[in-house]
Amino acid sequence: MSEEVKEFYNQFKKDASKMQQVLPDMMKGFLGMFAGIMKDGALDLKTKELIALAIGLAAQCKPCVYLHVQKCLAAGANREEILEAASVVVVMRGGPAFTHVPEVMDALEALGK
Repeated sequence: MSEEVKEFYNQFKKDASKMQQVLPDMMKGFLGMFAGIMKDGALDLKTKELIALAIGLAAQCKPCVYLHVQKCLAAGANREEILEAASVVVVMRGGPAFTHVPEVMDALEALGK
C-alpha cells in the first residue's frame, strides 16, 4: 500500500504544477491563505498540522490525510503523535474514522516512519 502513497505524492507534485499553470489566481489565493495560517502563532505549526490531519481524517479525505501526515512529519511530529491524533479522531467520529486510520499508517510507512 505504501507504493500507492508514494505514487500519490509524485502525482500530486505534477498536479500542483499543472494547477499553478492553469489556475494561478486560485493557487495564489489558497497558498497565500495556507502560508498565512500554517505557521507558528498562538498554536505552533506542529499542533496546527496535527489538527489539519485530524480534520482530513474525520472528513475521510485520503489526499488530505497523505499530505498532512507528510506535513506533520516536516513540522516535527513523530509517528506516535500522529497516530495518537488519529486515535482522537476515532473517538470523535467512531467507525468511519476507524476504517481510514490505515491511510495514516500507509502514509507513515511510505515516508519511512
